[in-house]
Amino acid sequence: MKTMTLVCCVAAVLWSAAAGAGEIKVLSAGAIQPGLERAVAQFNRASGHVVKIQFNTAPEIAKRLAEGYAADILIAPPAVLDEQVKNGKVAAEGRVPVGRVGAGVTVRASAASPDIATTDALKAAVLGADTLVYNNASTGIYLDRLFAKLGIADALKPKTTRYSNGEAVMEHVIKGKGNEIGFGAMTEIKLFESHGLKLVGPLPADIQNYTSYAAAPLTGATAAADAKAFLAYLATPEAKQAFVAAGIE
Repeated sequence: MKTMTLVCCVAAVLWSAAAGAGEIKVLSAGAIQPGLERAVAQFNRASGHVVKIQFNTAPEIAKRLAEGYAADILIAPPAVLDEQVKNGKVAAEGRVPVGRVGAGVTVRASAASPDIATTDALKAAVLGADTLVYNNASTGIYLDRLFAKLGIADALKPKTTRYSNGEAVMEHVIKGKGNEIGFGAMTEIKLFESHGLKLVGPLPADIQNYTSYAAAPLTGATAAADAKAFLAYLATPEAKQAFVAAGIE
């Protein structure tokens, strides 16, 4: 009954918004790109709106907002949203959970897959690798803490290459050589599988790290009413399924 009520309410919002449908600007973390693009396509068809997305890493999002970048909705990890609430950039209310993404291991398509079935196996794999590649965003921050906890941070630092975003990591691994191991969000790795990457698998369950994402309205939104309609849509079963189909839990 609650689900039916939600669907009917959202349908009413979409119908009423369609008459004055306009452009909605979304600033989003990149890890949820495949799911968000599916959800946006569905929403556009149903509402007549045009949702435009700008993808960035969490550090880049903070920088852009500080510089005055204008958008209607921010999709990011809760900690990023909380910080922007303090900065007056994000509204304190109206937040909608989107999903969570786990971290994975990747190598170029022609390379042998390392054994990462257990934490000990992963530890041996990274110690034996020629090069490690990962980002400076959520995944990279977690890996730094993980390797320190495993007592191998100092051994890995000289052979580690870092990039500001996941796309640069994937492109590096695709063009790499030797025994090279890359890390990134599972969704980002899957996006590049057809370009020369191979998903080895997720991090072992006992050390897996999930990054959660939620959507919230920006205080400076110029299309506040339309943004509200899109946020309402993100809470529907149809939108949730679009994210699940893209590997976002």
